[in-house]
Amino acid sequence: MSSYDYNIAVIGSGPAGQRAAVQAAKLGKSVVLIERQTNIGGVMLNTGTIPSKTMREAILHLTGYRERSIYGESYSVKQNISMQDILVHTNHVMGHEMDVLRNQLLRNNIELITATASFKDPHTIHLLSKDSNSQRLITAEKIVIAVGTSATKPKEIPIDGKRIFITDEILRLSELPSTLAIIGAGVIGLEYGSMLAALGIRVTFIDKSPRLLTFVDTEIIDTLVYHMRQNRVTLRLNEEVSHIEPFEDEQGPHVKIFLASGKQIVTESALYSIGRTGATSSLNLTAAGLEPNERGRLEVNNSFQTTVSHIYAAGDVIGFPSLASTSGEQGRIAAAHAFGLLSNRVPDVFPYGIYTIPEISMIGRTEEDLTNSGVPYECGKAQYREIARGQIIGDETGLLKLLFHLETRQILGIHIIGEGASELVHIGQAVLSLGGTLDYFIETVFNYPTLAECYKTAALDGINRLSA
Repeated sequence: MSSYDYNIAVIGSGPAGQRAAVQAAKLGKSVVLIERQTNIGGVMLNTGTIPSKTMREAILHLTGYRERSIYGESYSVKQNISMQDILVHTNHVMGHEMDVLRNQLLRNNIELITATASFKDPHTIHLLSKDSNSQRLITAEKIVIAVGTSATKPKEIPIDGKRIFITDEILRLSELPSTLAIIGAGVIGLEYGSMLAALGIRVTFIDKSPRLLTFVDTEIIDTLVYHMRQNRVTLRLNEEVSHIEPFEDEQGPHVKIFLASGKQIVTESALYSIGRTGATSSLNLTAAGLEPNERGRLEVNNSFQTTVSHIYAAGDVIGFPSLASTSGEQGRIAAAHAFGLLSNRVPDVFPYGIYTIPEISMIGRTEEDLTNSGVPYECGKAQYREIARGQIIGDETGLLKLLFHLETRQILGIHIIGEGASELVHIGQAVLSLGGTLDYFIETVFNYPTLAECYKTAALDGINRLSA
């Protein structure tokens, strides 16, 4: 008989927490999943991945954005689109996914407790109920910390959740602004900015970096910038915000943003999207013998163990790559290792999906990386407009790039921008992960008409470059 209440306690119900809890349950262990919010699923389900991607689809549908190259730039499914119109589909999807998750926990006999967790000692967790304000202590042999992150709120920025807000608060907006400044042109900022620009909102990005998303292929980013400028997006790069002042005039409430360069930007609303902090402040980690870094994140080894061997951490709380897909795998591996089950580590090479308009996806190395490393490579390209499917769906500007070794023809990287990029990349992922070469795409038969044909076209383009 164990002296602990549970074999394992998982703190946080995001992708990492879910997968850790289910993996432990599949091993026959007693599992408790602790979530401080009323709604389970973490940032992924409530304010991040699922709502933002659903919001994107709703905007693309309501604006008729995808069909404009076919039916004309004025084509739209609905005029005067409101926030309520967008949230109809978003709330439906979130509700459905939440039900799926609850049923999964129920099927696997995972106990769900809604409470704020904090450590009493390395094996004891104090639970404070959010609803009844009741308290109790539980003990667990193993513990997984999967609390994720929260948007950083600097004290010098007067964030009020209405006029000046963070990304986690977008779904709570009652109405859409006519102009918006986004401070921080990272992945999340660019995703929301390109969505809102598609609605006709005048968006201005402010970022201290000289170029957008330095880890993404330059040509792909150039294409994204072109599309955003077509939607009247303004980019203020190499600029830093010194301070922000809300004010009100005869036209209503506004925000004035002062840049270090002396420029001033007046806008209706401002979205602060710089950085996220590990949500560990309420955990009392010192009682467990743990110390987070300055960003609230925890250090782990390859098995996702912290410096305290029976305590694991997974997901966004451990930092890079902070993707829902990799977080889930980290949680699974952590729980498997905790109970002696050998499991493969998270692959070093995995796909990125960036859900801007148009969307971007990539896997493997970039041209810049290969050039700096002195790797001899060549590039093959396929434009969507060359592919029958591209014409059918009305995407004539999409692009797929294949990077391959000059001598061995081994695939080194795949970079895509355009409709379905985040789905299309998985074909290349399989070939790259298995060490395949350019010849695979040349010799393979793809369905016609499909976007998958881009791989064959890009491969043939690469071969032509070798013989030119």
